[in-house]
Amino acid sequence: MLVLVPTPIGNIGDISLRAIEALSGADVLLCEDTRVTKKLIHILKERYNTLFKSEQNFISLHSHNEKEFIEKLEPSFFEQDVIYVSDAGMPGISDPGQMLVKYCQNNNLKYDVLPGANALLTAFVASGFVETKMLFWGFLPHKGKDRTASLLGALNSGYATILYESPHRLDKLLGELSIEEPSRKIFLAKELTKRYQKYYFGTADEVKQKVDINLRGEWVVVIEAKEAQNSSAISQNDILELDLPKKVQAKLISKITGENTKACYERLLKL
Repeated sequence: MLVLVPTPIGNIGDISLRAIEALSGADVLLCEDTRVTKKLIHILKERYNTLFKSEQNFISLHSHNEKEFIEKLEPSFFEQDVIYVSDAGMPGISDPGQMLVKYCQNNNLKYDVLPGANALLTAFVASGFVETKMLFWGFLPHKGKDRTASLLGALNSGYATILYESPHRLDKLLGELSIEEPSRKIFLAKELTKRYQKYYFGTADEVKQKVDINLRGEWVVVIEAKEAQNSSAISQNDILELDLPKKVQAKLISKITGENTKACYERLLKL
């Protein structure tokens, strides 16, 4: 059987009893990084006196080898107790895991997913944005037209949108948001559940003045949704369904969303 096990995103006290039970009883531990998982297990043994199986097989399974690993799998592999853990948080959320689930579905194998710590949901609740709908956008591309198109897509999604961003690109993101949406409110969470956890709220320029000069650490960015349009008004999807050239679609969409026409056109070319 396969079990996907979430691990703490910072504070070790957030691990669940079910997660500890799954970790301690596993025959095989598929790990995003075996060193990180072994360190977690060492802490559980020291702090909670947890007893683990004497012989456990640790196997590295990350985004670079996941496809190759699964292609070589045999269904009999899951006749033992197998778990997958990413370095922190919920497997399958900007981390491997989903391909393992799909393999089990395709081969009629039993699997389970334990609930647990998750950075995007924690940040969304902490943001104070009252929208009940939200969209997880993940990491933006690093640079170029792909990044611009992706950011504009996030800004014009119609939902409160959640991004992950690396510390060395956070300042760049704030600058981009300041240009594209200077009045839009955003919420930033740094080092969630850890000792130096911090929250920041305001426009991009306001947040930029508040954040530490040292941007190291994990960051989650929540962007407030644009004001909802009248439900009877034409939507972006309505325009995309029309048999029109993309340049014309881009001009129409820019009229109803306020998005830059050129940037909208480049985004539509990637759809």
